[in-house]
Parts: sequence; structure tokens; C-alpha cells
Amino acid sequence: MNHKIDPITLAVVRGVLETTQREMTMTLEKTARSSVFNVAHDYSNAIFNHRPEMILQGQDIPIHLGGLIPAMKCVAAYFGDDIHDGDIIYHNDPAYMGSHIVDCCMYKPVFYKGELVFWTVCKGHVTDIGGPVPAGYNPDAKEIYAEGLRIPPIKLWDRGVARNDVINFMLTNMRSRRDQEGDLRAQLGAVNVGARNLIALLDKYSIETVQSCVDALLDMADRHMRDLIRRLPDGTFSATAKLEDAGHGFGEITIGAEVTVTGDECRITISSPPQIPYFINSYEGNSISGVYLGLMMFAQIDPPYNEGLYRCISVDLGPKGTLCNALEPAPHVNCTTTPMETLADAVRLSLEQFAPERAVGSWGHSSGVNIAGFDHRNNEAYVTMVLASLISGAGATAYMDGWHSVGPQCCFGALFSGDIETLEYSYPIQIHRYSLVPDSGGAGKYRGGCGTIWEVEPLGHEMTVISFGEGRHYPALGANGAESVRPEMKVGSITLKDGDQVLEVLKKNAILTIQDGKRVATSNPGGGGWGKAFERDPQQVAADVRNGFVSLQAARDEYGVEIDPDNFAVQQEATRKHRTAHG
Repeated sequence: MNHKIDPITLAVVRGVLETTQREMTMTLEKTARSSVFNVAHDYSNAIFNHRPEMILQGQDIPIHLGGLIPAMKCVAAYFGDDIHDGDIIYHNDPAYMGSHIVDCCMYKPVFYKGELVFWTVCKGHVTDIGGPVPAGYNPDAKEIYAEGLRIPPIKLWDRGVARNDVINFMLTNMRSRRDQEGDLRAQLGAVNVGARNLIALLDKYSIETVQSCVDALLDMADRHMRDLIRRLPDGTFSATAKLEDAGHGFGEITIGAEVTVTGDECRITISSPPQIPYFINSYEGNSISGVYLGLMMFAQIDPPYNEGLYRCISVDLGPKGTLCNALEPAPHVNCTTTPMETLADAVRLSLEQFAPERAVGSWGHSSGVNIAGFDHRNNEAYVTMVLASLISGAGATAYMDGWHSVGPQCCFGALFSGDIETLEYSYPIQIHRYSLVPDSGGAGKYRGGCGTIWEVEPLGHEMTVISFGEGRHYPALGANGAESVRPEMKVGSITLKDGDQVLEVLKKNAILTIQDGKRVATSNPGGGGWGKAFERDPQQVAADVRNGFVSLQAARDEYGVEIDPDNFAVQQEATRKHRTAHG
């Protein structure tokens, strides 16, 4: 568009778009029913223009947001000219660019004076999607048909009229129907609130002015990314990251990334082995999101955050039928965490070779559980994904320690653990422990953030527990020479307990049955460190010991610092001797 825009109008329109997205998010938080939505905030919102290009993404789940770009284009192309005012479209199928089938997405076309101008979009992780295993994560699935209900692009409202037969069909195939229906209505509220605000914006400024502002914001993001890429040297770098063996006989898997920079453009090529009969395959839409996550970890770029960022980025996921470019009938539900966090690491490690000063520690990878059972308090079955069970630590940077308990990497701080009391009120469980794990943060001049431990007991019933993810064999990657001499403390685990007695420590994904009175604990990895640990200020080590982030032994072994256990003061003579002895 050639419509001239003044800076004040551009700032106001940008502010309205951002406020609209935040109001969509608040609508979900205040009206959703399941704990996955109203406690953990495992959802994301975005606004698209008519083309459709993402013009604004929320400060939400990164692994959702990048995948919304190809998904929105696929949904719009599927319906073509059959898109009308009052339509509401729903979708989760990875064969149609969905991420995984537990992430269900709602799309609302926004018409103004008969013209399609915007789309409001809301993606959320539903508590259940049907299939043989509660909550959708089936580590025994050999194909996608054993995972749950696939929803290709379908209209739930057609020109404003609800298709109740279709909605009923969908909800009938899901456990915990009240939660599912409540969350579906919350998504409907979010996209409608977004549409209302956008129509008010058009009433005030006209289609021409608003569309010109949108184009300017897309161009602004494009300039920001091109400016960054242009400052990198031309050339090609590659890196690999390991996907650990989850105990199902497939061994370690290597994912590679090759990045080529030419001028102000960047090409990212992914290599991965053939897809396997296990639930860690990733289809195209989800893998694109993983690439964008690795890119943005490196870029650390200023807003606005919209599709303009990726105009100068091209992505090649490798041949179809591979782990990161899967084809039907590959099982996939664990893909948004595994292998996406590994894929993001490979992309980031490749990019950091162009600009080593931008290197950061990896965040902890996901290792969590879903739970299900029967609640005798209301005579209803329950099922939920416990997001509090997979909160890990953030990686350190060249300027600061990693944050505690904000991971995992795929969610990048947007996930909430919520109040323990809310979970205990909602489900027949008792949570015995939810705390940081000492020594779990990667050692370095700047320390990685600590992960968490979450321990639960079913009350008066038998509980099904499904474990998923990784981060139980390898610690998060450090940066700029950061290494840990106690890597066994930096990884996660799933522990079965009888009271305080440990029965078994699991390093694999499995479907478990926990009897009344028994417990399961999930321990999560910390983030990677930055720089050599012996360069850390001894006073900072002493503060870490005093605050419980680092133990006395780890202070000695990893940082070369002796701490007086009585007053947490640094014993300087012992420190100097130890640091000299260890180079």
C-alpha cells in the first residue's frame, strides 16, 4: 500500500493490536476451565492479515507461534473462497501443518464491510484428545492413529450458526468433557474479543490506514532481521545436537543444522534420520517452529514480532519421511518438546559460530508427566497435563545467570506452574514437594538456572501417570567453555516412591499405575552455564550456597571455592589453593 502513515498513527495502531492480543489472552485465562489453560497458560494467540501473514504474535508459547504461520496458510488455502463472515474454523492435524494433535487451534476470519481484513487465531493445548492413553501422549504408539482424534480444518460455526453435531462428535471422543467444552468456549471468546477490537480499530482509522500500518510493521521486523543477518560474515556453519535414548530401543539420534549466510539472507537446512515408530517424529509445521525458536534464541531481536522477521530466512527440513519432516502415519505427540528442543539447539549452535559473542546456554529440556484417574468427590474421571511437573531452568548468557524454574526450552518462560493449592483443589491429589533442585544449574562464570522437583500422591484412588520428554541423560548445553564436573546433578528423572522410600528411578517414557499412598516425583534439568566455572566470583558462589542453589560440595568441586558452612563466608586461602591446584 502507498497510503502515507505518520509515526503517531503507526504507534497507536500498533498499540491497539498489542492490546487486542493481550485481551485475547486475558479472556482465555479468566474463562477457561482446565488447569492446562487457566493455571499453566499453555496457549497462544496471534493476529493475521487477509493475505494471511502473522502481523502480531503474543508473548506466548514459542513452539506454538512459529507453527501458526504455515498452519494459518494451510487452513486458508484449504477453504479457499468458502470463507464467510461468522465462520469459526478448528484444526489440529499435523498433516495440515498442525503442531501436534493435542494443540487445537481456532481461526476466525474478520470481515469489515464485506471484505476479509484479519484473522484472529487461538491455539491451546487441550487436556485430552481421545485415543487409548489419557492426555494424548502414548509412548507405545507405533503410528499416528494410536494417538488420538485428528481434526483436519473444519468449520464449527458456519456463517454464525453453530454446527452442534460436529462439536458434539468432537467432544464425545475426548475425556473430561466439561473441561474440553469449557476450554473450547474460552477459545471462542478469545477470537471474538479479538475480532471486536479489530473492527473498532477499522471504524476509527479505515481499512486503508490500518493496512498501511500493518505493512509498515511487517517491513520494520524485516529490516531488524536483515540488519542482524547483514552484520554476520558470509559463509556456512553447521552443528549437531544429540537426542537421547528414551529407552525404546532406538538409541541416540543426531539432528544437524547447516546455516548459510549470504548478504542479508539466511538459509537453514536440517538433517535428521528416517522417521521411527515412536512418538517423537515431527511434521513440517512443528519443525518450522523449532527452527524459528533456535533462530530467535540467537537473534535476541527487538520487536515487533511478526512474520516479517522470516522474510529473509529460508528453511529446508530435508527429505520427507525423516524425523524432522515426518509423513503419515508417523506417531508424533511428543514432538513439540522432543525433538524440537534438540532441533532448536542445533540451529542456535550453528548460528553462534557466525557471532560467538551471542552464544548462550541451552535451557533445560522437557521431562514431565500427565495424570488421570477417577475423582470420587464428584464421580467424574479427570485427566490433565501437569505443566508444573516439567519446569526446568534457563540457560546463562554473557551478562547474567540463567533464571530459575522458567523452562522448558520449547516454552521459553511463557509457561506457568500455578498455585499448588489450585491443583490440589481441582484433582484428588496431594503434592508433597515443589521446589528448586540444588546443583541442577550448569556451572559457569554465569550459572544456569535451577530446575524443579514435583512430587505427587493420589488420594483414595489408583492414578495413571504417563511420562514424556527427555533431559534425563544429558545436561543442558553450556556456552563459551562452561562445563560441569557433576553432570549427573544437571539432568532430570522420574522416581517412583513409597513415602520417602525410593522404589525405582526411571530414565524412559512409560505408562505407569500409581496406587493410593504411593508417589511419583519428577526432577527437571537446569539450564546450561556460560564461561568457565573457576572464573565465577567467589562471593557469588557463596551467595548461591547461602540461597540453596549450590551445595557446599558443588562449590568446592565445580567452582573451586571453599565455603564456611556456619556463616557462608568464603575461605579465601582454601579457595586460592584449590583454584591453583586445578589450573
